[in-house]
Amino acid sequence: MASSHSPDTLSPEVRKTADALWEAEQAGVPCPPVHDQLPAGDVTAAYAVQRLNVERRLAQGRRLVGRKIGLTSPSVQRQLGVDQPDFGALLSDMTVPDGGTVPHGRLLQPKVEAEVALVLATDLPHPETTLADVLRAVDFALPALEIVDSRIVNWDISLVDTVADNASSGLFVLGGTPVPLTAVDLRTVRMSLTRDGEEVSRGTGADCLDSPLNAAVWLASTLAAMGDPLRAGDVVLTGALGPMTAASPSSRFEAIISGLGSVRVGFAPPAPDRKAEQQ
Repeated sequence: MASSHSPDTLSPEVRKTADALWEAEQAGVPCPPVHDQLPAGDVTAAYAVQRLNVERRLAQGRRLVGRKIGLTSPSVQRQLGVDQPDFGALLSDMTVPDGGTVPHGRLLQPKVEAEVALVLATDLPHPETTLADVLRAVDFALPALEIVDSRIVNWDISLVDTVADNASSGLFVLGGTPVPLTAVDLRTVRMSLTRDGEEVSRGTGADCLDSPLNAAVWLASTLAAMGDPLRAGDVVLTGALGPMTAASPSSRFEAIISGLGSVRVGFAPPAPDRKAEQQ
């Protein structure tokens, strides 16, 4: 992962904030909001925090497998006072197989949202990426579930908090049947997300920046301008098609996206309390 900051040039504030988020994840205990530790509204510093913790994970042997786009909903943008999305890194240890189960305690405050995932066949190296560039570069689309999480207590986040916290990334699940873009209009796809068989979220492709492809154009341009472009083989989670919903132990989710198929995930119950059973 390319970095515009060498380790020697990172400010003490960036290091302190990265440490707080890192320790929250390692301990399994959310930390207070971190925006007060950085200059007010400094999104560049927040991305430096994100980058530092991603590089820590890469140093542990994880692999960068793509990116996620957040804040694609106009209502969420208004809530956080921003006019564009944000992004985070997807790492190899964040994948869950379709139909798999997330172990209890793996995440701190998980929520689920349904998205369109794109997988690239070629690089997207240009800061002025066009829709045509994206259409040529995408190998296929898949239905996806993003299991977002926050290391910030009670999801009490500002833009700076979520950017620093790897865009509130957790895990992700990809469906297993690739669909070429020539076979589906991503703007008009319809999404239904159910929890234990009951619909909890719905939306369309147009609810994601008017099309998931627009989100991909924004991401490709932004990353190329930062010198860290999208590469062939990368997975791109393009952003939620509807509201996210909280996950609870023993719950199971399924998203159906018209033209793309379905994708499922479950959440394990807590482990039995052996001491209580023995008493």
